Amino acid sequence: MHVLTSSKGRGVQQAVMFVALRVIAACNVLALLGVCAFLLHNGLPALSWELLTEPPRKMMTEGGIWPCIVGTAILSLGSLALAFPLGVASAVYLHEYAGRNGFARFIRLGVNNLAGVPSVVFGLFGLSFFVTFCGFGVSILSGVLTLAVLTLPVIIGTAEEALRSVPDTYREASLALGATKSQTIARVVLPCALPGMLTGAILGVARAAGETAAIMFTAAVFYTPKNPDSIFSAVMALPYHMYVLATAGTEIETTRPLQYGTGLVLVLLVLGMNLAAVILRDRLQRRR
Repeated sequence: MHVLTSSKGRGVQQAVMFVALRVIAACNVLALLGVCAFLLHNGLPALSWELLTEPPRKMMTEGGIWPCIVGTAILSLGSLALAFPLGVASAVYLHEYAGRNGFARFIRLGVNNLAGVPSVVFGLFGLSFFVTFCGFGVSILSGVLTLAVLTLPVIIGTAEEALRSVPDTYREASLALGATKSQTIARVVLPCALPGMLTGAILGVARAAGETAAIMFTAAVFYTPKNPDSIFSAVMALPYHMYVLATAGTEIETTRPLQYGTGLVLVLLVLGMNLAAVILRDRLQRRR
């Protein structure tokens, strides 16, 4: 009788927990849908061919955001091109070579701490090191390097988890056939772990595209009408442009539609990048 009562109590407790989890998940989904609906309602009227293809005009109260779109794409994709191979190489070292020694634990502790550092700290680091000390100035190069440092902890963490998910039997079978450790990692482990690593790439590019504090000190400028012509050129960027429209100048109410339109374009740009990465990841998973 006592066993039946205890089992019934656990069943009720489990049901209550499932309901609570569903409610929490529903609240998160509703909040996301609410933000998206608000942005669509206010941003769709501002979308036009002029907005997407022309530079700003008349103190940014008219015109478009084309230089901002180009700058955001360059900064986010450039940072991903630097951070992804470095993050994967670091994860391979930590999981395949370093093991659980003290040095590896110290590196993992540093990576975990960096993942929680506010982006403004990375921006100040980029300003003092890349912009001032290295002499790169406010430029694409400084912004890309700063964003790469910012997204590196996320990529390292997800890449190491992806390597951990590869069964050890794959490694043992490859070594038993005469392959070296480096050959096993390059031809067996990494292809199996690559779809999971792309999850880190998706998170990294999404964060890089939406950062404001990290680029306002290193790469973004208030206004430039032309596209960059070198890695040492400064650029406009969607998140910083939206910040400027909402806080600077005396025509804040006039630019309100442009603010919503810029925010909607930024969300769509990040969504497009994520969708492309997800499609690539799914194709790689089907080939396994």
